[in-house]
Amino acid sequence: MVLIAAAVCTKNGKVILSRQFVEMTKARIEGLLAAFPKLMTAGKQHTYVETDSVRYVYQPMEKLYMLLITTKASNILEDLETLRLFSKVIPEYSHSLDEKEIVENAFNLIFAFDEIVALGYRESVNLAQIKTFVEMDSHEEKVYQAVRQTQEREARQKMREKAKELQRQRMEATKRGGPSMGGMGGRSGGFSADSFGSSGISTGGGGSGSGAPSIEMENKHMSSSSKPAIKPVSRNALKLGGKSKDVDSFVDQLKSEGEKIANLAPAVPAGSAGAAASASAAAKAKISADIHTESVHLKMEDKLVVRLGRDGGVQQFELSGLLTLRITDENLGRIKVKLANNDTQGIQLQTHPNVDKELFKTRAMIGLKNPAKPFPLNTDVGVLKWRFITQDESAIPLTINCWPSDNGEGGCDVNIEYELETQHLELQDVVIIIPLPLNVQPSVAEYDGTYNYDARKHVLQWHIPIIDAENKSGSMEFSCSASIPSDFFPLQVSFVSKTPYAAISALDVVQVDTDSSVKYSSETILFVEKYEIV
Repeated sequence: MVLIAAAVCTKNGKVILSRQFVEMTKARIEGLLAAFPKLMTAGKQHTYVETDSVRYVYQPMEKLYMLLITTKASNILEDLETLRLFSKVIPEYSHSLDEKEIVENAFNLIFAFDEIVALGYRESVNLAQIKTFVEMDSHEEKVYQAVRQTQEREARQKMREKAKELQRQRMEATKRGGPSMGGMGGRSGGFSADSFGSSGISTGGGGSGSGAPSIEMENKHMSSSSKPAIKPVSRNALKLGGKSKDVDSFVDQLKSEGEKIANLAPAVPAGSAGAAASASAAAKAKISADIHTESVHLKMEDKLVVRLGRDGGVQQFELSGLLTLRITDENLGRIKVKLANNDTQGIQLQTHPNVDKELFKTRAMIGLKNPAKPFPLNTDVGVLKWRFITQDESAIPLTINCWPSDNGEGGCDVNIEYELETQHLELQDVVIIIPLPLNVQPSVAEYDGTYNYDARKHVLQWHIPIIDAENKSGSMEFSCSASIPSDFFPLQVSFVSKTPYAAISALDVVQVDTDSSVKYSSETILFVEKYEIV
């Protein structure tokens, strides 16, 4: 047989992926692919259709077609057998069989197609051999990577020892009365002219901005008067005690002396953390984009920072929240916000200094100390913030149990399960990111939701669209060769929720003078800054 091309297309004839195996002009192959949907006849059960020059052999796969274009002289039985092998390859690299998945895995599919057909002729391979060839697993590469990691660890250890020696020399020079090698350092603080401060979530205490201008002018004066006293520092001087750590300072000195130093920072944790942050930001933006806003808009944000041990126990749990108010109509600047506080966990609340604290304590209302003044217009004004820190495991909204075990063949079998503990929450766009050993592709056996293997970041991304009281648990099983149990930690988790964690909600917005209700809009969002199992 002579196989001209293999393609994946939609049932409407749109070509998603095409691979040619013989020399052919672009116009010719585009013409052949464009002719296929016109030759299809409804109601017939044929798996092929012919023209004067070529034969189209196809197989439906849900919403797609797997299509082979061959010469009319080829053996139709061999064509059908080859078509079946192509159809088995597609689900191996594209799990959901939709257009998006095909595009994302296009290169792997093209590589697999090339293993099946070479120069128009079928190769004698099966599915297992194709997977092995595409993975290109190399024992020599693994040995090289292991040697390189050992060399990097030894280099880091030598740098630490050298840095400690330099630090000891500096301390001895200081004791003898010699000049210190360290630089001047100090803490600097900023002051905002806006009396309401930033609209971002902060866990620190707020202060009044009435004295900000004079303090800022004093800081500028001190800064300008102290500048002439600072001596220039030589670029080649080794500086200890500055912002960089001892190891980083030693590396900088080697670089200044002309040595080429490779970046030895571990890439897997950064990659998995970066992927989790990206997923959380995208989900948060998606929820915010769907909100309709009125002239008075309330926004309630909950932010979670959670670190759990792989064997259980809470290492860190911190919830911080902020209620912001945005007014776009100057006639609605003088208002009060009625709140409902149903918290039973002991969340600490703090109002802005310009907010009437007694009014909030006695009537749970947000209003300015001076009722005659309006709230600022066209800006997000933070009026109330809260914080909750605990070591109680019952406060954890979502538990993740990751159980890797040695399979006796140099690899690991991994079982992961999740369970929603806080039943009133509805978590959306949940992503659990599992780090993997370098260049080791997982073999996933069972899973809920969907998953994606990111070979560039060496992570397995497990996606669950919604976790709620009716769909509160799920699991995944996969195996990895050339791995140990510690390779799969730390796990990173990201999610968002329209349901807040803190039991605080807005009841009404009223005008100061008349106590009449004002039309307002509100949004609540719970998102993750960091959620990891270490």
